[in-house]
Amino acid sequence: MLRSMSFLVLSCFSALVFAKQPIAIVIHGGAGTINKSQLTEAQEQAYHATLKHAVDTGYAVLERGGSSVDAVTEAVLIMENSPLFNAGKGAVYTYDEGHELDASIMRGDNLMAGAASGLTHIKNPVLLARAVMERSEHVMLSGAGAEQFAKEQGLELVDNSYFDTEFRYEALKKAKQSMQKLPHQAQNYRLKAPWQPEWNMGTVGAVAIDRSGLLTAATSTGGMTAKRYGRIGDAPIIGAGNFADNASCAVSATGHGEFFIRYRVASDICARVKYQGISAAKAADQVIQQELAKVGGTGGVILIDHKGQISWSFNTEGMYRAKRTEGGVAVTEIFKDSPSLP
Repeated sequence: MLRSMSFLVLSCFSALVFAKQPIAIVIHGGAGTINKSQLTEAQEQAYHATLKHAVDTGYAVLERGGSSVDAVTEAVLIMENSPLFNAGKGAVYTYDEGHELDASIMRGDNLMAGAASGLTHIKNPVLLARAVMERSEHVMLSGAGAEQFAKEQGLELVDNSYFDTEFRYEALKKAKQSMQKLPHQAQNYRLKAPWQPEWNMGTVGAVAIDRSGLLTAATSTGGMTAKRYGRIGDAPIIGAGNFADNASCAVSATGHGEFFIRYRVASDICARVKYQGISAAKAADQVIQQELAKVGGTGGVILIDHKGQISWSFNTEGMYRAKRTEGGVAVTEIFKDSPSLP
């Protein structure tokens, strides 16, 4: 009898140990004022196609037993290499008509993280952020020092003009015209109406969980159109635009970075899950739909909790996003109330 009970206990324990953790990945390509009437059918199809390509690429890594670190890296690379998003190739212009890029990555098991900001020649900022996490003793590097480290790591550098796109340059010209209408602009650098939120839209990110249960989050951006003075947003700041903790969830954010920094959005969501015991979806809605919205902060988040449950939340008209879960197909969405496209 005792032997039978011992065997039963051992069998149950083995089943728990070797049970397969469901894999999942969620990505975003920015949240903001996405007006369906201003998107041509071809443009809309291009966004759906690129989102699907990115989420499928990340999922393929997970499906063959790869790590969530590799999965989010591969997904973000697809979006950094696309001119559709405000990251990598499609980065917005600074006031001085250049480009400054930021990125971060974090893994949830040991809370290791890497970030890089103020980059002007790094083709794929997410690769530099990962190199900082895995090959340095630091968490964040910036500017010339970050690029020196990138050279030492053999990462690809490009001329700053590589990031030029006509669409983003037109947005810069409109932004400057808007700024000129504001009084005392030289003394007060604040972008107000008629500033258009879509000029900054397109930050990209990915969160994933692999077979081992490891959560990872990555975020990459070109920042804010017409930014000056070395402005840095939330994307490279751990706890603001990016956070992962196996005890709670993984979050990647997009939106008006200053608000996400001040309200430590990514880590706040995870803390609510960890200490209040609420779902990640509920925690995200509390922060994004209530607290952030009431102070004028716009944007959204994608997230996966430690149980593998995926969700997203945004308080804008739309957010470019896609997801894929165990055994399913990629689902892409753009508008708040539009149907999903498998």
